[in-house]
Amino acid sequence: MFVKQALENGSNLYPLFIDPELTSGTGIMNPSIFVDKDRLLLNIRHINYTLFHSEKKIITHPWGPVHYVHPENDMHLTTVNYLGVLNDDYTWKYYSRVDTSLLDKEPIWEFIGLEDGRVVRWNDKLYLTGVRRDTTTNGQGRMELSEIVEENQTFKEVSRKRIPAPGDDGTYCEKNWMPVLDRPFEYIKWCNPTQVVRAGLNGDPTIEVHLGEYQYQNWDFRGSSQIIPYKDYYICIVHTCYLYKSATGRRDAKYRHLFIVWDKKWNVIKYGEPFSFLNGDIEFCCGMCIWKDKFLITFGFQDNSSFLLECPKDFIEKFLSI
Repeated sequence: MFVKQALENGSNLYPLFIDPELTSGTGIMNPSIFVDKDRLLLNIRHINYTLFHSEKKIITHPWGPVHYVHPENDMHLTTVNYLGVLNDDYTWKYYSRVDTSLLDKEPIWEFIGLEDGRVVRWNDKLYLTGVRRDTTTNGQGRMELSEIVEENQTFKEVSRKRIPAPGDDGTYCEKNWMPVLDRPFEYIKWCNPTQVVRAGLNGDPTIEVHLGEYQYQNWDFRGSSQIIPYKDYYICIVHTCYLYKSATGRRDAKYRHLFIVWDKKWNVIKYGEPFSFLNGDIEFCCGMCIWKDKFLITFGFQDNSSFLLECPKDFIEKFLSI
């Protein structure tokens, strides 16, 4: 368990909260941390459901070990985002629900809103970038780039760009592309082989700018955190998702995570060993940054809670052998 090992080596774990009067007690998840010049920004995803997952596989819901508990009058999976500035002790200095009213349209699919928004600033503009699936009748997912403007300690979306997939743009769901913090509008789309793309905006196509060589691995690597520059490296956390069926034939899943380290030419230096944060099956990391000589890693647990893990640099370097 990564958190336990980190705590034993000088790290600290902080729970992250939103006022329950704003959320009606449903899940807050998948926070994304970002160093914005001289301050820390944090985005937390709020969803209108509570995830039930039978972690020990002993007591399961009649519909399976994974079940979304909705309000009776709303069977959608709806996401809204809360963005704000943190104090030095990782409590909120201020935050607000991201106002998307300028660009919202009537959703035409069951999954609504920008999911798993990573925070990034490119060319001096602040963005949330994640997947949206409510613009087509079949739920086709595409990464989007939402420009955010702050005014009077509130945050508003002022532009929204839907990013086509590279090639013929015919894929069904594009998600979890990882923004490269120091390369404007570039993402790592796949990690094995490493595929770096430059987002097509304003009707332009998305183009591939780098494709590495495939390396045999036991795991399928999927995006999680941003890609952060560190010394002579790029570093991120990715996730693997083992999908399987329970003894009764119902869908289930287990998430694990690992670090990937590249040099500045996108040669893979290291694939880390898979780990869990808190020994849960459903976990997800959506942010990582370096702040005052510490690595800050943010993750969600069971779609119901959010945490920030503060790690000394020397612990991460030793963990990665870099």
